Amino acid sequence: MLNWDDPLAPKANETVEATTTVATATPVAANELDAAPAKASISELPPLNAKPVNADDKRVINGEADINQLAPFKYPWAWNYFLNANKNHWTPLDINMAQDVHDYRHKLTLEERHVYENVLSYLTTSDILAMRNIGLAVMEKMTAPELQIYQARQVYEEALHTWTYQHCIETIGLDQSEIYNRYRVVPEIYQKIKLANDKLNTVMRSDIDLHDPDELENFVMSYAFFAGIFEGSWFYNGFSPIFALQRRGLMKGTAEQLQYIMRDEVMHASFGIRVCKQIIKEENVKLDPKKIQTMFEEADAAEATYAGYILRDPILGYSKEAHHGQFRYTANRRAKQLGFEEPFPGAEATLPWLDEQANMRKEKNFFETKVTEYQTGGGLKWD
Repeated sequence: MLNWDDPLAPKANETVEATTTVATATPVAANELDAAPAKASISELPPLNAKPVNADDKRVINGEADINQLAPFKYPWAWNYFLNANKNHWTPLDINMAQDVHDYRHKLTLEERHVYENVLSYLTTSDILAMRNIGLAVMEKMTAPELQIYQARQVYEEALHTWTYQHCIETIGLDQSEIYNRYRVVPEIYQKIKLANDKLNTVMRSDIDLHDPDELENFVMSYAFFAGIFEGSWFYNGFSPIFALQRRGLMKGTAEQLQYIMRDEVMHASFGIRVCKQIIKEENVKLDPKKIQTMFEEADAAEATYAGYILRDPILGYSKEAHHGQFRYTANRRAKQLGFEEPFPGAEATLPWLDEQANMRKEKNFFETKVTEYQTGGGLKWD
């Protein structure tokens, strides 16, 4: 079972491989956050023959250690995210889509096609936004290379996800221009994209100064939005309409690809949440609870509007009420992981089967398909 407190921890029936242990690092408990005294920001190479890097001088942001020197590690858990991410390699070409073509043309109802097309339309734009957020707004502000290295892998994975959606669009034979431009003309999709893009634009500035308390608070809020809401809730919930089709034996190739993407996104969100908590501790950030609540309520309103559009006519086994209810339940979990109060007290899981989709354990015929199973597969454990 994948544990949100430490998704890289071995499951009960596994042991830790020696290659995933960082010999030079001080052991860190699963829920332990590292702290270090305030340091000046590094902006250039250290002088020749400068003193060796001390791990205690590293910080997530505003650190003074040499950003070009990986070890000694201050955050061995970040390095382990990178090592485990590389075990989870896959491409959309590994999955057979022939049955999906037949399903789309001969089995899906008009309502189900509407759901399928609009989910892809939203996801194609969203993963590019996620890629830009990490690659252009977040990575450059990290002052510990072990964090940047995993985030570089994360950027690749977002590009891989975009390739996956494009592969589905091409394979099914959808109108690419129409699918990709839909978010620009459908208000219900545009609302979600704009909310995320506005968050990104507030921190993707060359003049941002993270020593300034207001700028720092805004950066942490933006990162928390992308980790806890955008990837941790919107993405996690966003795949479920396709999984609902899969549960009825439809569009199974697309759904399997989304399962692989879901596994990546769980890791992205978990890493981002841990980094946010680390920054809050190291920089002594005091976030405004009212701003946090407003952030979740804005995301909730956008999700409800989106659900009302893609599921204006419910499909068998799935409705806008179920979609929206699951978002609130998931958002509460992400808020709790971030150390925030639950924004939607009492919200219950309306799609109890959704967590099963993170479980990649399945048998494959070796002669019919490439084995691409996750080495760290398993269902989510929310405790």
